[in-house]
Amino acid sequence: QVQVVESGGGLVQAGGSLRLSCTASGSTFGINSMGWYRQAPGKQRELVATGRSGGSTYYADSVKGRFTISRDNAKNTVYLQMSSLQSEDTAVYYCNAKNLWREYWGQGTQVTVSS
Repeated sequence: QVQVVESGGGLVQAGGSLRLSCTASGSTFGINSMGWYRQAPGKQRELVATGRSGGSTYYADSVKGRFTISRDNAKNTVYLQMSSLQSEDTAVYYCNAKNLWREYWGQGTQVTVSS
């Protein structure tokens, strides 16, 4: 089993920054992708950014240029640096870790951007 734990959410003013962290522990052998999703009230969960173990990254169009994902493979930790935050970024942010067989989710961390 793999446990995924996020941290770093909170309340921030529009235009501000936050950094989220996520660490996978347990049977982490074979984890090849870690990333972030978010779910705003009344909306579906959406992909924000992912980082693969080989170094490639993907960003949703809505966060390109504002968010940066980085990964410490040795620590099985992924970070999401969020800048120029907007009210539309308010959501619960979930960390996701994938290996060859399945994916694992964290419990989520709330990010609230006040305008």
